[in-house]
Amino acid sequence: MKNVLFFVGFLLTCATGISQEFEVKGTVSENGKALSDVSVYAEGTSPGTITNADGLYSLNLPSGNHTLIFSYGNQLSRKINLNADLTLNVDMANAKESLEEVFLDAVRVTPDSPITYSNLSNEEIADRNLGQDIPVLMNYMPNVVTTTDAGAGVGYTGIRVRGSDATRVNVTINGIPYNDAESQGTFWVNLGDFASSVQNLQLQRGVGTSTSGAGAFGASLNILTDSYKTDAQAEISNSIGSYNTFKHTAKFSTGLINDHFEFAGRASKIRSDGYIDRASSDLKSYFLQGTYVDDQSLIKAIMFGGSEVTYQAWYGIDQAQLDEDRRFNPAGIYTDEGGNVKFYDNQTDNYKQDHYQLLWNQAYGSNWSSNIAFHYTYGRGYYEEFNEDADLAEFGLPNFLANGEEFSTSDIVGTKWLDNNFYGTVFSLNYQNSNWDITFGGGLNKYEGDHFGEILYTRFAMNGEPFDPYYFNQSDKVDFNIYGKANFVITEKLSGFADLQLRTVDYQTDGLLDDQSRFQNEDHFSFFNPKAGVTYELNDGNQFYASYARAHREPSRNDYENGDPEPEELNDFELGWRHTSEGFKLNSNLYFMDYQNQLVLTGGIDDVGSFIRENSGNSYRVGVEIDANIKLNEQFKIQPNISLSRNKNVDFVSGFNGELVDYGNTDISYSPEIVAGNIFSYLPIENLELRLLSKYVGEQFMSNVEAENSKLEVYFVNDFNVQYVLQKPWIFREVVLTGLVNNILNEKYVSNGYYYTYNIPNEDLPSGLQTFDGAGYYPQATTNFLLGLTLKF
Repeated sequence: MKNVLFFVGFLLTCATGISQEFEVKGTVSENGKALSDVSVYAEGTSPGTITNADGLYSLNLPSGNHTLIFSYGNQLSRKINLNADLTLNVDMANAKESLEEVFLDAVRVTPDSPITYSNLSNEEIADRNLGQDIPVLMNYMPNVVTTTDAGAGVGYTGIRVRGSDATRVNVTINGIPYNDAESQGTFWVNLGDFASSVQNLQLQRGVGTSTSGAGAFGASLNILTDSYKTDAQAEISNSIGSYNTFKHTAKFSTGLINDHFEFAGRASKIRSDGYIDRASSDLKSYFLQGTYVDDQSLIKAIMFGGSEVTYQAWYGIDQAQLDEDRRFNPAGIYTDEGGNVKFYDNQTDNYKQDHYQLLWNQAYGSNWSSNIAFHYTYGRGYYEEFNEDADLAEFGLPNFLANGEEFSTSDIVGTKWLDNNFYGTVFSLNYQNSNWDITFGGGLNKYEGDHFGEILYTRFAMNGEPFDPYYFNQSDKVDFNIYGKANFVITEKLSGFADLQLRTVDYQTDGLLDDQSRFQNEDHFSFFNPKAGVTYELNDGNQFYASYARAHREPSRNDYENGDPEPEELNDFELGWRHTSEGFKLNSNLYFMDYQNQLVLTGGIDDVGSFIRENSGNSYRVGVEIDANIKLNEQFKIQPNISLSRNKNVDFVSGFNGELVDYGNTDISYSPEIVAGNIFSYLPIENLELRLLSKYVGEQFMSNVEAENSKLEVYFVNDFNVQYVLQKPWIFREVVLTGLVNNILNEKYVSNGYYYTYNIPNEDLPSGLQTFDGAGYYPQATTNFLLGLTLKF
């Protein structure tokens, strides 16, 4: 309560320091044609605005000197001295392309591309950036479903797009692959508070355009990190909240030194006990960059990374426990010699990851430019686990004798390690004129990973040599791709898009797994991925597009461990309509994704909470996605979206009671037919914004056989967000106060879980076995809050 009173008192005190404000407004055009959706903001402040269908914008800023930024792929800046209301019209015809954005030219799409996508800017993220991970901040984008192991958005988080899990969402940071090369997953817990260093992101649903890394089978996410700043600045952000959640962030920028050099950085610490019992998180992260910029060049050296210590929360709970105590965590549970139930206090996941990027963009006159990036990632860490009555053979230990009796089990504490290196280069060459935008590019990346386990303690058994691994295996993966893509004018209203990619993958493993079985694999894949589409501009307010994309994807390490998988194939068809008018913007699209050998989630999980997949033969996803941005007046705005889909396995066959059963056409696991969201914004007074955020997710099965036990029920969750900005109080450039109440209606819901089957002897069945099933659940937090205070200098 004292912390809450401090925030309120600080707000009231700062309010006396608000300086006088004036309006700057005008029209943004290009060669006389009004431009909508141009970002307009004063450098170093938030939030900004965007132009409407008539190219009009309006900003209220405090008196003094400002640099206005007009960004529309290309970027224009204007310096103003504001001491009265000002009208400023700008023409973007001669604007230079933002060198920052050029880093992602090869993997991003523009508003004229026949690709289904959504953008999310730093300004939109900032309202809720109080410590929760990037997937949680993306929760209100179209056809996105998110979940967290600890239940409150801090720690391990996951995302699904169009029903596809995170391993099937290609993620790049500044054009460099971020997905783990082996598991193909993205672990945001290793980059705590990374959202504080993100300038903007683009989510392409479906296959999208060619990029480096594993193929996009549900979506691709392209992240651009912080831009350089022309003026020196700093900020300190702190937030507090439920479950002892704290976030502390410090950022700085030197601004441009001698008009060419800038140094910037961020350090963050996040801590939370989690909603689930003992699901604590202790996250530390950093971001450092040095920049050189001139009219034709931009060179960046970037270092970022983090460390995490989280108490394991990936086991989930069954239905009985969900009804009795939904916050229960079975991780680390054991019974001592006195028969007392206890929990091992260091049942933790520990990991560190450091990223190094060197980025160079070079322009050659007005038509040609090139990008090249070199990168290196070093990851290392382990999880520690108490194993009660563990099988000694699985730990490579011999049986032991006690009181003349031979024992094959013992209580064992062990660690499982991952030590890896990932390095390579991505590159592109671009040519642009009034009719053509052509890019040639590619990437060559290598992954080297060591997997091994160590025994820290045995209660009775004889231990091995200290730090002598009881299992060890190595993995090597080389990923090469090269592509050519072009956007071109066909007629005044019709434009085309073509994209051809060749990708090769070599993957090798050798050694023992943790169960002492041999894991040896050597595979080579060559994939050809063509894409094509057209965009038709009916008039200034209506645009239609159609596209086709072919994609292939190699199996992940887990797929090889759990079976003999085949690579996947996908044909993606997209048909869309974009409409823009004054105060109203609408995006709608139909999609049909036709899979062969899709690796679908079985619903089961392995011993570290990773989902098990199997090839499903033929399957498909078909649906419609609609999202809108509606400005009712100067104070009210709504941003609804809805996705309706059918997601089916065709003639799905799976084992039951020791026999193969043809289940016919079944729902693909974790694929709800309805996903909807809305953001309702209200600005009652200047600099104060209130938002109600709503998310609806329809029922979904956790299995591919539509087992009733595997159903996750419908949930509808509402959050309330408030932000108040004080301009230039006291010594500060800006003070931002933020509040977020999650799940205001106290919904008790489950967003994720797993489904499993087990066999028991039954002599009446031909197989001698009878199959039973069960489910595990990951409950999400009931009503909880976060409060934030940001001081900008």
